[in-house]
Amino acid sequence: MGTALIYDEEMTRYRLLWVDPACKIEVPERLTVSHGALVESGLAARCVSIPVREATDADILLVHSEEYLEAVKKTPYMTLEELKDFTLQYGDVYFHPNIYHCAKLAAGAALQLVDSVMTGKVRNGMALVRPPGHHSMRSAANGFCVFNNVAIAAQYAKQKYGIKRVLIADWDIHHGQGVQYCFEDDPSVLYFSWHRYEHQKFWPQLRDSDFDSVGKEKGAGFNINVPWNKVGMKNSDYLSIFCHLLLPVAYEFCPDLVLVCAGFDSAIGDPEGEMCATPDIFAHLTHLLMNLAGGKLCAVLEGGYNLTSLAQSVCQTVHTLLGDPPPRPANLDGPCKSALESLQCVRSAHRQYWTCLEHAENFLRDTEDSDALLALSTLISLVKKMEKNEVNLFRAVMWSAC
Repeated sequence: MGTALIYDEEMTRYRLLWVDPACKIEVPERLTVSHGALVESGLAARCVSIPVREATDADILLVHSEEYLEAVKKTPYMTLEELKDFTLQYGDVYFHPNIYHCAKLAAGAALQLVDSVMTGKVRNGMALVRPPGHHSMRSAANGFCVFNNVAIAAQYAKQKYGIKRVLIADWDIHHGQGVQYCFEDDPSVLYFSWHRYEHQKFWPQLRDSDFDSVGKEKGAGFNINVPWNKVGMKNSDYLSIFCHLLLPVAYEFCPDLVLVCAGFDSAIGDPEGEMCATPDIFAHLTHLLMNLAGGKLCAVLEGGYNLTSLAQSVCQTVHTLLGDPPPRPANLDGPCKSALESLQCVRSAHRQYWTCLEHAENFLRDTEDSDALLALSTLISLVKKMEKNEVNLFRAVMWSAC
């Protein structure tokens, strides 16, 4: 069936027009180096190229307010000073005369990807887009994001294809509060985000980003936040959260579609994340998610500001989407104490909502750190061997861990 790659050079045609230290890292080169790496490696030629379309007003209004949409529509006609004033209404974002057009393309690219996967034209795919989307809220731009691309895609998939359950896995290093707020009372969407938090000291510095924000009303239990309270997290930390939290819950949730907020500022060398996970970890995260929803996976680019690790991480993700075996994990020395503490907190907060977590309360609390590390390392070593009969082996590992 193939893997879709969606990219349009038009989305590189906006940039910051004034001095703003917070926004200077969001540059057109984020797309050009990512696409260029795919072309140079031969990966782009192996993918199915899907043309981009603009999202319609009706698409955008699935998530955003009409008042906000009408305000953004005026930006192509604003002077530089008017654009500056308009930007000041929001946080850590900038506007440009071409950004409304690019934002419609970014959201439309996510919808084209959903259409291609849901109609069986491709098995899975990736959309290289900017502006990113997961911070934008119903009536506000935020964090470089204008329209919430993945949230729009999730609502669109539910409306057009009658999908009952959507998993959104957000591995960007920032919390996608816009996605959380969109679906926090909706049990049909399971939103998972890990993010640099540092006990609310890291942007966006929201109390709602902590582990005990689990969703509201009928959506309680369907919002999973994993706060990273220290920098320097490694491959072992990322895999541990996937293996002991996200995947057990995801298998129980049994999604019909997996959407990934694919932010690569969680890779080594990124100035925003300051983490130590290597680009090959994204091959493994993608590989693990591909066993869900019959392989229907749509990855949409979010952050990533170190151009070297960004390009490498994008290539690793697309390699795996194409069916190439992930590289053998290296340097898996077990998760750090801070990661274990976050894992325990999240499992405890969610155990009342998920059968797979019911007996997990004492998993780490009553265990010596060394024993906990050994248990997690053992599980990770099993994940390394998941080349044959992957689904059955993985399910067995998950349930035995619980």
